[in-house]
Amino acid sequence: MTHPPRISVIIPALNAEAVLPAAIAAVREDDVEIVVVDGGSGDGTVTGARQAGAKVIASDKGRGQQLRRGGEEAVGDWLLFLHADTRLQAGWRKDAAAFTANPANETRAAVYTYALDDLSPHARRVERLVGWRTRVLGLPYGDQGLLISRGHYDRLGGFRAMQLMEDVDLVRRIGKPNLTVLGTRAVTSAARYRRGGWWARPLRNLFCLMLYYLRVPPRILMRVYR
Repeated sequence: MTHPPRISVIIPALNAEAVLPAAIAAVREDDVEIVVVDGGSGDGTVTGARQAGAKVIASDKGRGQQLRRGGEEAVGDWLLFLHADTRLQAGWRKDAAAFTANPANETRAAVYTYALDDLSPHARRVERLVGWRTRVLGLPYGDQGLLISRGHYDRLGGFRAMQLMEDVDLVRRIGKPNLTVLGTRAVTSAARYRRGGWWARPLRNLFCLMLYYLRVPPRILMRVYR
């Protein structure tokens, strides 16, 4: 009888052919299942994912829905949710192995250290802001990855089919005292910051977070986030 993979990596994707193969290559290991959840891409996302060795499943569009669907399909003892434009650096598996080997972490979760693929001082400022938000507020976002045991994920009810803030919703249920930041960097594309502005984009993200706490409807949050 074949034992399930120790870790299942779940990656929601939508028109991500330019970045997805690198994200998959960074986490491909013999005992790692990689599940790409496609939200209806019109480019080569699905073909590229399969060529890179991932299992591909279809889902309705929406990251919360896609993450939930991936969690239902994955068979690993531990689940690692990862964005399509995020590349975990060398050492991610060693950090994950140390975390998952500790029985106390069966009811905890871990994220990786946030980094951007940009050499500018603006990027370092954003990284410091994210580090502060993660440490002080206990609110890492999905671009840091999320490593959680299958049992704990199921007990918490998993990701909800939300259009936005699905990551915040889940980490709030996990709780700040139960979150560990692993040392390996999760390097995410800075394209959104370069396009939206190094000051304007973080401010918009914080504004969306405030609106979320004020229980503003998701459809309005999506308009602001874009």
